[in-house]
Amino acid sequence: MEPAAPARLLTEADVARILERTLRSRFAHGDRVLVIIPDATRTAPIPLVFRLICDLLLERVAVLDFLVALGTHAPMSESALLAHVGISRIERAGKYSRVGLFNHAWDDPSALVTLETISAEEVYAITQGLIKRKLPVTVNRKVLNYDAALVCGPVFPHEVAGFSGGNKYFFPGISGQEVIDFTHWAGALMSNRSIIGTYDTPIRRLIDRAAQGIPCARYFVNMVVDGGGLVGVHVGSDGDGSWLRAARHAAQVHITWLDTPVRRAFAVVPSMYDDLWTGAKGMYKLEPVIADGGEVLLYAPHISELSYTHGKLLDEIGFHGTEYFKANWGRYGRYPWTVLAHSAHVRGDATYERGVEVPRIKLTLASQIPRERCEKVGLGYRDPRSIDLSYWKQHVEEGYLYVPSAGEHLYKLGSAGDGLAAEG
Repeated sequence: MEPAAPARLLTEADVARILERTLRSRFAHGDRVLVIIPDATRTAPIPLVFRLICDLLLERVAVLDFLVALGTHAPMSESALLAHVGISRIERAGKYSRVGLFNHAWDDPSALVTLETISAEEVYAITQGLIKRKLPVTVNRKVLNYDAALVCGPVFPHEVAGFSGGNKYFFPGISGQEVIDFTHWAGALMSNRSIIGTYDTPIRRLIDRAAQGIPCARYFVNMVVDGGGLVGVHVGSDGDGSWLRAARHAAQVHITWLDTPVRRAFAVVPSMYDDLWTGAKGMYKLEPVIADGGEVLLYAPHISELSYTHGKLLDEIGFHGTEYFKANWGRYGRYPWTVLAHSAHVRGDATYERGVEVPRIKLTLASQIPRERCEKVGLGYRDPRSIDLSYWKQHVEEGYLYVPSAGEHLYKLGSAGDGLAAEG
């Protein structure tokens, strides 16, 4: 095993100096600035970043607002938003009364604008032949009202884009369904195992191409976190290499390399994932090291729903690989591609021949979702009350892996020198 490299945590003073040095000169008096941040399903010191950016810019710029890049995740309540940025109602009404706090609304047409349409031929070229269909580039129309957008988010290995962060906070973070569908389905067609932990992917190229239409200046505070604290802050503008530097740094922190495949992984899903839609990241980060015929057990006793946004559709569709969906496109093609992609990512690689689907590995869910529902959608079931967590923490067995907080740390086979996380 080649564990991820340990890193020194940055202090608040360190982060303040970095932001002061790299951000202040980018914004002029009178600028209108939109800060785009992740929701609570991403580990990042958002309260610290919120406070430091407000201290740096609030008295300098004309408008300073924050928009949560939800993608298709559920919107955050007012109290949840305040907790997310780490302020009280009194502070909201006082010091931060000028600061706007907004949720992205991916499913509200009035909140979106189409910037351009990328031709089917260009989409086909960018996705290396995966999809040939024109792409309306829809995004939250708030970007029209600002001089600059400042993306502040962490960079992690990601199942759709290779690594998260950068322009991904625009697309799909604050985009409409078309872009979300395109990027996620293209990622599913390539497969999680071939994309995750790779810097340069067709999906990242499509995201970067869509972001060219953003009408305001784009700046980025690309964060690398470890245990909730910051170990790296890579600040820059689009195309200057700051995101790639952050992704390379994140690879050092968030990828553990194994010499041999794992037959069984016991993954504890943290409470920040409140449904399987988000908690399945525990599966994505482990799939690359699971041996054929192996199993991932997601231990998530707090989860009671497949998806608060898409649960009904997942009950209809179930969980299948992309080969199954392609063979039955007449039945499933009408469903949102994002939901099909999630289904395929959760299922993992699978063959489909002569009407029989055979998943490469098994996924078992130990949660509040009942056995009947799990079996109906094609998931394995384990009663979480039957699990002695202390036993699995101490369990020693050849081919066994225990992951105490699954979802952001990636496990891959080989070594960091093999180029498995390299460009291309």
